[in-house]
Amino acid sequence: MQMFEIAAFAGAFAFVVYVLTLASSSSPKAGNWRIPAAISFAFLAFSVYCVAVDGPTGFWPVHSRSAWGNQVWFDLLLAAGIALGVLVPEARKQGMNALPWVVLVILTGSIGLLAMVARILYLKEGKALSGKEATSRAL
Repeated sequence: MQMFEIAAFAGAFAFVVYVLTLASSSSPKAGNWRIPAAISFAFLAFSVYCVAVDGPTGFWPVHSRSAWGNQVWFDLLLAAGIALGVLVPEARKQGMNALPWVVLVILTGSIGLLAMVARILYLKEGKALSGKEATSRAL
């Protein structure tokens, strides 16, 4: 088995573990913004490697040479569109200017999406903590 095959299986395994953990968790944990932030950074590092090896448009031949390549491309676009459809209103609710984040997602894909999720979770955690402090002071 080649290195990239092992990486693909490891990524799929990590994804399944993460989403099953997320689905079975009853409430968000403090500091949960660190997970998407760390994944965003790690994926950025891997993407820099890919750009160094195959160039900045190296992804395009993979997505444009076959039906499966197109299917994966459309799947990624749909997933990013759905994610932004959910995240943009939440970003605005947290006081973020959504436009720079949307541009970041357009330019970097999941790197920007994960960074946006991390920022939203960070802001929500800060508001929750400040709300708890205000409640405890009132009592």
